[in-house]
Amino acid sequence: MEQIKDNYNGVLQKPLGSGFTAQSTTTDVIKGINLTGKTAIVTGGYAGIGLETVKTLVLAGAKVIVPARDINKATTNLTGVPNVMIKAMNLMNPASIDNFAVDFLKTAEPLHILINNAGIMWVPLQRDARGYESQLATNHLGHFQLTALLWPALKKAYGARVINVSSYGHQIAPFNFDDPNFLRRYYETLSAYGQSKTANNLFTVELDHRGKDFGVRSYSLHPGSVNGTDLGRAASVELFQQMGMFDADGNIFPEVAARLKTVEQGAATSVWCATSPQLDNIGGVYCENADVADLDFGDIEHKYDDPLTLRGVKPYAVNEGNAKRLWTLSEEMTGVKFAAN
Repeated sequence: MEQIKDNYNGVLQKPLGSGFTAQSTTTDVIKGINLTGKTAIVTGGYAGIGLETVKTLVLAGAKVIVPARDINKATTNLTGVPNVMIKAMNLMNPASIDNFAVDFLKTAEPLHILINNAGIMWVPLQRDARGYESQLATNHLGHFQLTALLWPALKKAYGARVINVSSYGHQIAPFNFDDPNFLRRYYETLSAYGQSKTANNLFTVELDHRGKDFGVRSYSLHPGSVNGTDLGRAASVELFQQMGMFDADGNIFPEVAARLKTVEQGAATSVWCATSPQLDNIGGVYCENADVADLDFGDIEHKYDDPLTLRGVKPYAVNEGNAKRLWTLSEEMTGVKFAAN
């Protein structure tokens, strides 16, 4: 029997020829897939691509649990969506993550799909109660803790998938192991975001390495540049104007909007990673446009006015040494031992 390979150092980062494109939607990738009897958890599943992901999984037959920081907003946005349960959880509050996980484990149900979708971006320097920088705490550490605590339920599914929604933004910055919380270096919000997204990729690589013997596979992904999400809610209009995306009145230029993905297109890769049989024998990979992404050695031309060129995964974000080092650091920072056995 052929040994299952890891994606250490990006050895599996080659497009599969999935047949999907940047224009593919959630409807396209879920076609023919039946999730009846399956349970999924989607963080941030009440806005943007998270909400679209939840709706798609439900239509395919899954029961979906949505951990929410804002219960009222989640209740409003998910009104009319069947088979969805909303539970309180704040990724910046470790105790709330503990409570959510304990509550789920009490059901003794298997967890077939965990989509770590929630994220923040463009925020000023903020710290949680432990002193950890907010983008790192929300985008990576909270999800690391959640996944670790839900591990018994993931194993019980005998074929679970963990999806970490990353971003092309990982190319902004590698993980800074010397000062991850900006205690001694100048805080730059996009560097903090980039570091947190690199962490999503590294976590995916190591989780797949440790989880595959238990039938738990992991994937990270870039949704694309998507119109109509909450991710830019903390950014000023002036910032978007400086980027050449908004006009003087604070409205997005029509030609810019035309190049962005719809929410249905943006959520397609999350759904594909969570459900596609094309990924049954591969894991630990970074995906985009509903396919496995290429490694970017600096040979991909990126044009910020053309979102389709913003692709590829940097070698430092799938590096074996970095992945193992981040796992150990994440255990230390969260105080959660994630033995994955």
